Amino acid sequence: MLKIALKRRRLLPSALLFIAAALFSSADARVLIRTQQQTNSESRKQNARPEATVIEPTAAVPVTEPTLYSYEFTQPRFYIRHIIVQHDQNGKGSVSFERLNEDTPIVEQIVLSPVLLAHLTSLWQALRFLDSDTNYQAEKQFAHLGTMRIKMEQAGRQRTAEFNWSNNRNASELVSEYRKIADQAIFVFDVSIARENQPLNTPKLMELLDSMLKRSALSDPKQLIPLLKEITTDEHLPLIARNHAARLLKRIESPK
Repeated sequence: MLKIALKRRRLLPSALLFIAAALFSSADARVLIRTQQQTNSESRKQNARPEATVIEPTAAVPVTEPTLYSYEFTQPRFYIRHIIVQHDQNGKGSVSFERLNEDTPIVEQIVLSPVLLAHLTSLWQALRFLDSDTNYQAEKQFAHLGTMRIKMEQAGRQRTAEFNWSNNRNASELVSEYRKIADQAIFVFDVSIARENQPLNTPKLMELLDSMLKRSALSDPKQLIPLLKEITTDEHLPLIARNHAARLLKRIESPK
């Protein structure tokens, strides 16, 4: 019995050490598992964060430089002795004109049609006006016909050219188109005055319009359609003027 008891005493410390080691190993394992779980959890949280939004750069919107165009005509002896046509790159502008023995200019607002504006712009571009120093004056002088000036302003740059006659096709056509713009604006003004104060003058104005259409002396006849429609129904005007306006309206609406 004593030997058995001694053997048990010897085995007890060894068993206790084994159990303690097992417990410590289990604890270490639990700590290791908990640490791994925390690491995995933090990793999942980091992966769950929303990705940063990538903002794509927007394409730059081209900005068109404001551009001003002008045409000026001067001949003190003419009935229409001074004309200035001005407009911007959008076709908005004005026509100013002075008649003989009148000191106060008459100013009419205008809006050029897209087709007319495109034609004018193409002529300016063909001249390369701001980049050129070309002298458009022909060798032969025609001062009695009046002096013309064309001017362009853009981005702080400007240039003016003066001549009374030019052999340059683009320059000659440019001033011709501007003169048509002025003549059309003056006609519209004269018709408005006649309708208000001198209705008996409207038959002559319709004859003038007829002649201008035949000579292609108007910048954009289609812009006159609303005015002519009003004249055809204006009972304050002579019947001959209304009938003539109706014929002109038909010619403009359905050109051959």
